[in-house]
Amino acid sequence: MDRPQTPRPAAHPARHVDAADAPWAVRAQAAGWVALAVAALLLPFAVILAGDPPRGDPLTRNLAFTLGFGALALIAMQFALTGRLKPLTRPFGADILPVFHRFLSWGAVALMLGHFGMLYVWHQDDMGVLNPLQAPLHMTAGRVALLCFLTLIASSELRKRVGLDYLWWRRLHLGLALTGFAAAIWHVLGAGHLTAEPATRALWLVATLAWAGLILHARVLRPMHQARNPWRVVENRDEGDGIRSLVLEPQGRPLRDWLPGQFAWLSVGQGPFSLREHPFTISTAPDKGPEIRFSIKPLGDDSARLARTPVGTTAWIDGPYGVFSIDREADAPGFVMIAGGVGITPILANLHAMQERRDPRPVHLIYANDSWEEIAFRRDLERIARDIDLTVTHVIENPPEGWDPAPHRGVRGRVDADLLARHLPQDSRDWPHMMCGPAPMLAAARKALRGMGVPLSAIHSEIFEMV
Repeated sequence: MDRPQTPRPAAHPARHVDAADAPWAVRAQAAGWVALAVAALLLPFAVILAGDPPRGDPLTRNLAFTLGFGALALIAMQFALTGRLKPLTRPFGADILPVFHRFLSWGAVALMLGHFGMLYVWHQDDMGVLNPLQAPLHMTAGRVALLCFLTLIASSELRKRVGLDYLWWRRLHLGLALTGFAAAIWHVLGAGHLTAEPATRALWLVATLAWAGLILHARVLRPMHQARNPWRVVENRDEGDGIRSLVLEPQGRPLRDWLPGQFAWLSVGQGPFSLREHPFTISTAPDKGPEIRFSIKPLGDDSARLARTPVGTTAWIDGPYGVFSIDREADAPGFVMIAGGVGITPILANLHAMQERRDPRPVHLIYANDSWEEIAFRRDLERIARDIDLTVTHVIENPPEGWDPAPHRGVRGRVDADLLARHLPQDSRDWPHMMCGPAPMLAAARKALRGMGVPLSAIHSEIFEMV
């Protein structure tokens, strides 16, 4: 007769924390990267002033050139922000870096427009003719660079509004970025303003080589690594609320250094060199590996195709990325988790990890959906709640007539200040509050939590859409 299995003892949460993910280490890494970025922005000016300083020129002329060099330094930095460099993503999170990228791109274009405008208004001799048939090639290159980056920003901001396909947008984005940066370097070296000294020309040569190295890493070396480690879809199952889960098993090396709640870029049926890849949360925990699961809700672009992926299809994965993980919170006495719709997936991965580890810390989950029937992973949550100290409150916006919320531990309405105050214990205010869902829900929840006295440092959210 089989003997009953003894439950695994609970492991202390700190056992699962990498030393590099400790709070002090994360802060040190972030400070180091910020200092390096500031140094990279100031380096061109330091080299110019040391080797070929401007003397006797009007202030407006020197300022115009300064704006141009600053713009080029910011543009070069964008390739690092979007290159998925894991040492860079570790302290900030790969979902936050695109936000930096967006605002710094606006800043770079503003500096370029200032550079162009000041020369056009006050220094026509430096500007020369605008007609590309008469202007020197290096001057036309500068205007091509400005046009490329203006088009790049406009196409990114308006992509969904004008219905631009995701794949075509990525192709356009990459093409404009490469063309624009190459044209900008050509313009700077060709114009020769403040770049006559060997040190300044060497600086821009190094910047160009670093830029080329980032492109080589992102578009050649990383896909080659993915090609050696393909994955195979072994299951495609319905999770409710229109969500499909693709279960993948490794055909080469499995994921390494994987934290619960992280995400990866998934390419299915297109090859690792394709630009048709999308970021999805890994909705299982590393403790359940080596198979991984991506839960996909068709919301537009390519997600409908991915949700129909047949079993046996080959896939490629780039990851893991992200910092939305309980393994960043080893000292937390408990957790508040707030999810909306498919935003449950990174939270579910964290809960699976707590279940596997028999983590004793309490968790209060607020899970918002439009209707009771649309709740995804409801049975998963019920099973997890039998193993750990998990309290789930379902928030249903449009329940059916006669629906009784009591048996389901549910409430009618939306996530707001009153609901959170009623369903979260008073001693949870300093716990980590992990949120993922639609942007309006997150904004409302963040405002409500701040009003309840939750410190901003205790509110963590996963960006719902990165691209």
